[in-house]
Amino acid sequence: MSWHESIAAYLHANAQPQHKYGHQPRLYALTQQIGEGLTYDDDIVFAACFLHDLGVFIGHRPEDEAALAKWDHVAYTCEKSPSILREAGFPEEKIPAVLDVIRQHQPHDDPQTLEATLVRDADILEQLGAIGITRTLAKLGSDTRFVTFTNARDSLKKSLDNLPAKIRLDRTRELAEPRIRTLTKFLMHLNEEAGDNLY
Repeated sequence: MSWHESIAAYLHANAQPQHKYGHQPRLYALTQQIGEGLTYDDDIVFAACFLHDLGVFIGHRPEDEAALAKWDHVAYTCEKSPSILREAGFPEEKIPAVLDVIRQHQPHDDPQTLEATLVRDADILEQLGAIGITRTLAKLGSDTRFVTFTNARDSLKKSLDNLPAKIRLDRTRELAEPRIRTLTKFLMHLNEEAGDNLY
């Protein structure tokens, strides 16, 4: 088994709830679309894409609600990732760069390398469009932040209002356009259909 297969298998086994696993291969596929024609280290990007959310999985995050509210899933992921990468046979000299990408993958972060920028831009795309809607609605009932449909709608509206401006690369902006249109239309129709009774 290659280190790629080993890392993917580890994440597939540890992604709980199971629907969270699809984010990893989709994210990596997006980095390949965004990064076409650019020169970067794909090993680093692959490893970061698959490991970056380890700390959000059930079994890796706290179950206590108060502890979960203060949980730093990035710090946890950076602590656990080196041993996972070594066990998979990932190149030792590239591990620090993987951790840097993981530390810089969120929209509020300031990525310092092309690898980190690719992963961060791809992660922003995953929060827009039909996939962004699906991922958000899947959190209802399993995420303490999402108790009602209104919580989900407000989160999607916040993503639409804030995330497009955070995109760094021109290719990502192109890929974002149809996703922004989809999310805009969804929210418009949701408000039309539910009115004041979404709950």
